[in-house]
Amino acid sequence: MKRTLLSRALAVAVLGAAVSAPALARPATDHVHGAAGAAAVTQLDGVVVLGVAPIAASTFVTDPKLPRQPVPASDGADYLKTIPGFSTLRSGGTNGDPVLRGMFGSRIALLTNDGALSGACPSRMDNAMSYIAPETYDRLTVIKGPQTVLWGGGASAGTVRFEREIPYFDRPGVQAQGSLLGGSNNRNDQVADISAGTPAGYARLSANRSEADDYSDGNGDEVPSAWRKWNADAAVGWTPDADTVLELSAGTGDAQARYAGRGMDGARFRRDGLGLRFEKKHIGDVLDAVAANVYRNEVDHVMDNYSLRDPDPTGSMPMPMASNVGDTTQGGRVALTWQQDRWEVTAGVDGRQSEHRKRSAMGRGAYQAQPWTEDARFRTLGVFAESHWHISEVHHLMSGLRIDRAQADDLRATTGSGMMPMPNPTAGQRRSETLPGGFVRYEHDMAGEFGWYAGVGHAERMPDYWELFSPTRGPAGAANAFAGVQPERTTQLDAGLQFRRGNLEAWASVYAGRIDDYILFDYMSGPMGGMAMGSTTRARNVDADIAGGEAGLDWKVRDGLKLSGVLAYAWGETAEGALPQMPPLEARLSASGEHGDWSWGTLLRIAAAQDRVSTDQGNVVGRDLGPSPGFAVFSLNGGYRFSEHVQLTAGIDNLFDRAYSEHLNLAGNSAFGYPADPQRINEPGRTAWVKLNFKY
Repeated sequence: MKRTLLSRALAVAVLGAAVSAPALARPATDHVHGAAGAAAVTQLDGVVVLGVAPIAASTFVTDPKLPRQPVPASDGADYLKTIPGFSTLRSGGTNGDPVLRGMFGSRIALLTNDGALSGACPSRMDNAMSYIAPETYDRLTVIKGPQTVLWGGGASAGTVRFEREIPYFDRPGVQAQGSLLGGSNNRNDQVADISAGTPAGYARLSANRSEADDYSDGNGDEVPSAWRKWNADAAVGWTPDADTVLELSAGTGDAQARYAGRGMDGARFRRDGLGLRFEKKHIGDVLDAVAANVYRNEVDHVMDNYSLRDPDPTGSMPMPMASNVGDTTQGGRVALTWQQDRWEVTAGVDGRQSEHRKRSAMGRGAYQAQPWTEDARFRTLGVFAESHWHISEVHHLMSGLRIDRAQADDLRATTGSGMMPMPNPTAGQRRSETLPGGFVRYEHDMAGEFGWYAGVGHAERMPDYWELFSPTRGPAGAANAFAGVQPERTTQLDAGLQFRRGNLEAWASVYAGRIDDYILFDYMSGPMGGMAMGSTTRARNVDADIAGGEAGLDWKVRDGLKLSGVLAYAWGETAEGALPQMPPLEARLSASGEHGDWSWGTLLRIAAAQDRVSTDQGNVVGRDLGPSPGFAVFSLNGGYRFSEHVQLTAGIDNLFDRAYSEHLNLAGNSAFGYPADPQRINEPGRTAWVKLNFKY
């Protein structure tokens, strides 16, 4: 096993050094210091973002306000797909679940303005990305692997941060930007972001609305996928000087979404949030910065089979029914940064508490008369410290350590539902775990012509709500999943290189890791009981080896013409065979050009066939459906810049109307309305769009 893992890691390294890949959206910055955890402001040179290249070791930054191709849905998962290594489990037209290097769920830490947000559906119909409107944020930052400890524990796959910058005004004024998008399937989006202020303070309002009908695949068949969403966020801030801010923020939103691979649709995605943050930078002396924030995020999600469809009298849910779930997450963080000589150190404490509740009923709207039942409570308290030692101008050493104390309370009196409730053997019990994590990474001249890095990280992750409370059964010999599923422990080596000379830029990153007690789901035939018939799921722990990598090349052939490409590969194996839910080898080749105010771009996306599968195994929302064929999809775009304030872009995705589906596919994986013969969900066929971006 170890020899196989090493040989595959070396193969990925060789491929990474030789194969091309799309970058195009490169921020104008040389390095991001991990100790402070702050990404530089991005200024992107591409007109339409076709891909994103790293700005530092394992770190990717992009501006979510820029137009992208393929045109993303209104959720965060589609925006992440432009970063190599990300893929998505599609539910329909929107609300896909992101997958990074084959890893899923809470292995990816997600923060919005440094606050945690969680979905509530036991089958992740409303994963956290469903509540995010990416275009209302200023920056999207991704750190791959366990290579930071600043933003919470257990993020073995990576950390994703959607951030809003502080709009400081050195004199009274107004800033505004937004976009209008129209396209196939009656797609229409509107985004507005307006700030007004003086040197003493500011007010900011961000809002969006997004709508689309069902799309047709390349065969012309209609796929249930319509959505309608809106979000609004407001903030007021006090800025006594350019380095100090105290901000109070509030936000809300709601949505509806039809799903192709589930027996229910999302009739409500209500989000309400409050936040307070304080930042003080460039203090001087040894203490350089202080950052603190508290937040409260609440979601209210309704799943039913009658609002956006008619109940199927011949199906597993012939009568109208609904399930209403909710989650309230609140927490905070305090971090201090010190700088002296060649050292930067950031240390602090963070905490989070979430409470999950549910109710359900047969009949249209009948659930509203039912009382809420709280079934789970989670608490985590962590301390962390991360340092950056500037050994010299070209030699750098980063390291970090954190310890989390995590608790989970089982508040269920019974398990199952409907006609078959059973006494819960772990009712009222509490699980507590102490979870250490950390990393050390060496970097050599990453801001120079040729740089490289290598680091090893360790993360321990408490099983999340979906792994403790969703499975029908737990490991052999355990009363249920809550009693038997153990925390995951990931140890991973990350390495990479970066080359810049003249008109050529290239990069590659590889990883190889061992996951002890990986949480695996088995899908077994038989009745689930409760609201619907379907598969029985069992959660258990296995040991797994993982490896893979990404590589990119960006070649400016001449003024106004650039060729790019990307390659991404992920591999995983257990003692039982292939690790399920691994995306196939994928390449993206692109060309872009500019002439005066005009621009153009093409994108060829190629996915290889995937035959490394583990039938009937997966995670809470996805399982392998068998081998999948490869495919190739071609898209093109063009744009015109009227001025520095107004830009028009248009494109056609899947130009040749190819009928295809992704290997990672939701069809047949839901606990609600499990199909007897699951079929993969096809991707959209030819899709045309036009987008107007403006700023003032």
